[in-house]
Amino acid sequence: MTGASQGIGAAVVKAFLERGYNVVGTSRSASKSAELKASDKLVLVDGDIGQAATAKKVVDAAVQKFGSIDAVVNNAGIFVAKPFVDYSADDFRSLVSTNLEGYIYITQLAVKQMLAQKSGGSVVAITTSLVKNPIAGVSASVQMITKGGLESITVSLASEYAKEHIRFNAVAPGIVDTPLHKDNPKDFLKTLSPMGTISTSEEIASAVVYLTESRQITGEVLHVDGGQHNGKW
Repeated sequence: MTGASQGIGAAVVKAFLERGYNVVGTSRSASKSAELKASDKLVLVDGDIGQAATAKKVVDAAVQKFGSIDAVVNNAGIFVAKPFVDYSADDFRSLVSTNLEGYIYITQLAVKQMLAQKSGGSVVAITTSLVKNPIAGVSASVQMITKGGLESITVSLASEYAKEHIRFNAVAPGIVDTPLHKDNPKDFLKTLSPMGTISTSEEIASAVVYLTESRQITGEVLHVDGGQHNGKW
């Protein structure tokens, strides 16, 4: 579980723990999380998920502590919204490092482990409804290269590993009540959804658990966004 220390990530960790799973959670400061505490069922690993060494630490911890890897949730991500012409090279490198490299390195190692186990597995990514339906005034075009890429690789990997019963899916939230939006007025955020609602982290977590446990679903992008992906409203 990447990006585990707060928001959606912490909610997903809690949801899996409540269902009896063993969990390895990672973020830059996972061990300092106010929401999570290490236990016999939860290992916390600090590190930048955009670095291959961090991915190895996480996978090694899972195998050494719990003996197998059965599910991965790629939640770590950063969001940079600005006009296209204002994105810097550093902005782009940061987005690629966390959102794409952060997915690839840990997923590669986890899939290798799943293949060795020969018992299938699940990988879930967190993307965004903005991939399917951009919103005027929310300028995130370069960001969407990375989030759209995650949806594309999800579909490709679902096909590549179907015979091994390793499933790849994604959850695409709209606006979620997380620390990312702590400085944004709630009334404004509600206008970004046709239903005029804001999702909770727990609602996104339940979608992640659903895809993880649904053995006949692969290559799916599940939108949890109050209808935002459907288009103009």
